[in-house]
Amino acid sequence: MVRVGLSRERLIRAGAELADEVGFDKVTVSALARQFDVKVASLYSHLRNSQELKTGIALLALEELADRGAAALAGRAGKDALAAFANVYRDYARGHPGRYAAAQLRLDPETAAASAGVRHAQMMRAILRGYDLTEPDQTHAVRLLGSVFHGYVSLEMQGGFSHSAPDSQESWSRILDSLDATLRNWPAP
Repeated sequence: MVRVGLSRERLIRAGAELADEVGFDKVTVSALARQFDVKVASLYSHLRNSQELKTGIALLALEELADRGAAALAGRAGKDALAAFANVYRDYARGHPGRYAAAQLRLDPETAAASAGVRHAQMMRAILRGYDLTEPDQTHAVRLLGSVFHGYVSLEMQGGFSHSAPDSQESWSRILDSLDATLRNWPAP
């Protein structure tokens, strides 16, 4: 018998909230069952296993990030678009650390192709069109931006910049300035 009020969507949302509280790596079907005060077996009518739960959280996080990115990019171009998009990632990671970690989950190719991750790539390429980059330089630039955004956010979240001056916000602003300059002056092959 299905417990009233439980659904796959509700469990995934609760799993996302749990990930933000305890860390994405600690989210399991068992942990979720404890949160709802139900037996693990009762959740298996909604989820096959912890991997399905984690994939669902990853897809939710990618969707939330894509929605925020699209809203931030509306009406912006060039450096303004670059900074707005970068700040969405940084703010999301700070506000939802477990979900941000989930968004990094490696998805199988079929799931990835149908996910909001495709929207992320499209938005990143839309930003880069303002810098007149063509292929393969656009792909190189997407990889550069993704590496910088994720690398900085990951180090910052682990406390990597908390014990030295200048503060991390000042460094973040300077990094975005540097990325803008790099994209405007992209080296010829």
